[in-house]
Amino acid sequence: MKLPASLPDLVVSPTSLLRPLAVAGVGLLAGQWLISDVMHVPGGGLGLLAAGGVVIWLGRKPSQPRFAAPVSLDGWINRCQDVLDQFARFEQQPSADLARRSDLKAVVDRTGPVRMAMVTLGSPQGPDQEDLSRSLAGPVPLTLSLCHPLITDDGSRSWPRGLVDQDLILFILNAPLLASDLLWLQQVPDNQPAWLLVASDAQEPSTDALASLRDDLPARWRERTLLLDPSMTLRTALAPLRRSLKQASTETRPRLLADLHRRWQRDLESLRRDRFLQVQQRTQWVVAGSVLASPVPSLDLLAVAVANGLMIKEMGEIWGTSLQPDVLREAATQLARVALAQGVVEWTGQTLLGLAKLDGGSWLIAGAMQALSAAYLTRVVGRSMADWLAINAGVDELDLAALKQQAPLLVARAAEEERMNWNGFVQQSRDWLLHAAS
Repeated sequence: MKLPASLPDLVVSPTSLLRPLAVAGVGLLAGQWLISDVMHVPGGGLGLLAAGGVVIWLGRKPSQPRFAAPVSLDGWINRCQDVLDQFARFEQQPSADLARRSDLKAVVDRTGPVRMAMVTLGSPQGPDQEDLSRSLAGPVPLTLSLCHPLITDDGSRSWPRGLVDQDLILFILNAPLLASDLLWLQQVPDNQPAWLLVASDAQEPSTDALASLRDDLPARWRERTLLLDPSMTLRTALAPLRRSLKQASTETRPRLLADLHRRWQRDLESLRRDRFLQVQQRTQWVVAGSVLASPVPSLDLLAVAVANGLMIKEMGEIWGTSLQPDVLREAATQLARVALAQGVVEWTGQTLLGLAKLDGGSWLIAGAMQALSAAYLTRVVGRSMADWLAINAGVDELDLAALKQQAPLLVARAAEEERMNWNGFVQQSRDWLLHAAS
């Protein structure tokens, strides 16, 4: 693998890094690994070739990892309760816990009339609030509010956060629609139930005008667009919206719980990553020490060694999963093999060799280089595993089939982030080698 010419500028001075390697003579036992898998002498590299076959199968348009959301109100309530329990394991802040539980209770206990907001642009458009209330009156109790007209701030458009709490949004515009109107429609959150009412003065038949209007709108609005023209009453135009009011109230609590869960997970993930970094720092050198003491003759076995060396149980506890350690270990092994197939060890080995040449005569001992490569592989696999567990936080069953498809994307992203932190890894390597040689 050809390294970027600018790479030496990104690393710390290697002068004192390599001298402890000369003391670590036990590393000579791993010379075969250096010759076959790093130097690419004929007859070597079979482990990498086998791992390459994995990525050929895995590399078929990997899908973006997704969170498996609950499908019921009870499912969201249970998920949010689980997140609260996880917060309790990371922090001891009674006031913060009380505030979160109060937010959850407010959503779960939400009752009363359907809440609908009328949204306009600039000066008031369309019917006034009193006409709208009379036209929507029916068997479903309704509370109607008028949002302040949306305006652009320094040329930017931002959807008001307060509207998220509404069961339904009625966006009122005047025909013909302008490009700026369509830009505002794009700001409406995808999960926010909303209807569009377009007021028109045209005498064109309603069915033809509505069909033409829908053709110009994004897909989400085509079945939720109403046209008000001079030939009809407002109540007639709003009939489809009036029939949807009852359903709107049933969709609100799951949507608000999903939003609450998303915000909590973002805060919780920061706490998890802080704890994970401690596990990662400790584990990478445990793995490195094991490999240095007993060099691994093949890349495939190196993947297993790294996966077994990871503190799988601790990672499972950090992300609150109930999965068995053997399932997590299989996932870590899969990620390690993909990392090998993507050249993580090869990149590490060649970079370390480059550092050795810069040292002016010192040379990396094979076993020590393999140990450092194993430590770096542990970092990449650990970060990939952390990303996977974050995506699947709270899921009872890990989808290993989906992991096989998504692993290349997860590993590539983790490897790129770790390469950006190569300077820190070199410094940690120096400290570890000095300790190992003492």
